[in-house]
Amino acid sequence: MKKQRISRSLIKKPIYVVALCGASGFIYGIRLLKALLEKPYHVIAMISDGGFRVMEYETEFKKNDCFTDFLKTCGVNFHKDSFLEVFQQKDFAAPPASGSFLHSGMAIAPCSMKTMASIASGVADNLITRSADVCLKEKRPLILVLRETPLNLIHLENMTKLSMAGAVIMPACPCFYSGPATIEDLADTVIARVLDHFKIEHDLVPRWNRSSIIMK
Repeated sequence: MKKQRISRSLIKKPIYVVALCGASGFIYGIRLLKALLEKPYHVIAMISDGGFRVMEYETEFKKNDCFTDFLKTCGVNFHKDSFLEVFQQKDFAAPPASGSFLHSGMAIAPCSMKTMASIASGVADNLITRSADVCLKEKRPLILVLRETPLNLIHLENMTKLSMAGAVIMPACPCFYSGPATIEDLADTVIARVLDHFKIEHDLVPRWNRSSIIMK
């Protein structure tokens, strides 16, 4: 059998995994994908069944729409060297399900309490939870952008367990000191922190420093 040649340019691209679950706040996932795809990165997107339903509620996305075309309508200007793959939650054959597949980190944005509970319990029953489990066992960055309030004791215990296992617990708590003018600007204050933990340079939000304080 003839071996398939793999483009060297694809091998050299930083690879990031973004999962979008069935929690309100789909804008966080879209803004994260925008930030990554406007750079020369290889991005693997995973969307849960619940995520598709929430996306239809909160955006203009329709069931049979092309996800790439949808992202363009959301203002994503794809970098000419970016590369996007999209997988559904049942596709266990996707690369991030294996520890031998190397990537630079995974973020789940938004992350539902169900998904968090599954990861915390080691229940790798779909592509998203399996990929997160791989991140933990391989000591790769795993960021959970959680969307729920208020939090009960079970939520808090799951967060503690995952934090101790190496995950970054990042509730979707926007900040206001940068003076966001739109909902997108507000969401970007959270995405900026995700990029920080991925060690990706960005200018989404101005950095806080003493000169930021305006004395009246």
